[in-house]
Amino acid sequence: MTEPKPPGKLFLVGLGPGGGEHMTGRAREAITAADTLIGHATYLRLVADLVGDQQVVKSGMTEEVERARLAVELAQAGRTVALISSGDSGVYGMAGLTFEVLFQSGWTPETGFAVEVVPGATALTSCAALVGAPLSHDFCAISLSDLLTPWPVIARRLNAAAAADFVCALYNPKSGRRTRQLQEAQRLFLCHRRPETPVALVHAAFRARQRVELTTLAALAGCEIGMLTTVLIGNSQTQVRHGLLITPRGYTNKYDLAGGTTVAGERAGTSLSSGLDAWLAAIRASTEGVEQLAARYQLPARYIAELLDAPDADVRH
Repeated sequence: MTEPKPPGKLFLVGLGPGGGEHMTGRAREAITAADTLIGHATYLRLVADLVGDQQVVKSGMTEEVERARLAVELAQAGRTVALISSGDSGVYGMAGLTFEVLFQSGWTPETGFAVEVVPGATALTSCAALVGAPLSHDFCAISLSDLLTPWPVIARRLNAAAAADFVCALYNPKSGRRTRQLQEAQRLFLCHRRPETPVALVHAAFRARQRVELTTLAALAGCEIGMLTTVLIGNSQTQVRHGLLITPRGYTNKYDLAGGTTVAGERAGTSLSSGLDAWLAAIRASTEGVEQLAARYQLPARYIAELLDAPDADVRH
């Protein structure tokens, strides 16, 4: 016979950018269902209209561990707790830390109280919505905060993202004490990107102090930027059109957008003529060696060697 679950429950709630109109219905339900609300004072102010007679526990920056521990302790005691983050709780929010605390306490999904992660729109997508469609192709997010992550790790990630031509969202770009990290990020990106690469700076998206600025990679470090700013750095294809930041998805590689037909040599619903199968055929027909091919395509020599040695079935499946 299955043991009944303990009575407590923990909601890990993402508010989205902060306004009620951008909060999910489930986030509202979780907040109103909880008998205890825990969060940074700023985030709790954003949901003040939803607070009834619940216990409200406010705390400041750098007190995340205390918030997570308290939320777990209260849920273990049978309370229904909503631990609140802005954006999405699982994206630079409280969810990851809280699960670490849960696992350390011996909690498991099978035997412990219920835990529900309630998703919300993260700063990445909220800020993108205000400037057009900069994330329409591959992108990544990197936090510049070195409070918990060593700088060499951050620098390697920045360099890899810049070299790989990702659109990149920089979280936590600057604070009162951390002012040089953004300059170093700019320096790394300029090793791989044009100085005129479009950049969007979005401060306090969808909140009262919202500010949006379009600039360039070359001018980035001289702009007004703070902890509430998210920096969106375009890739080699990103364009500014009529004040909007747009990253093409690649449809013009296959389609004539004006006529709606495919371009010569391409077919709808199939890989590009320069896709994986065509590329495999080209490198297998090449007279270049593994090291030369690796250098040409900026890929590991081991990967190229394995492709050349692998049967088609292994490569395709």
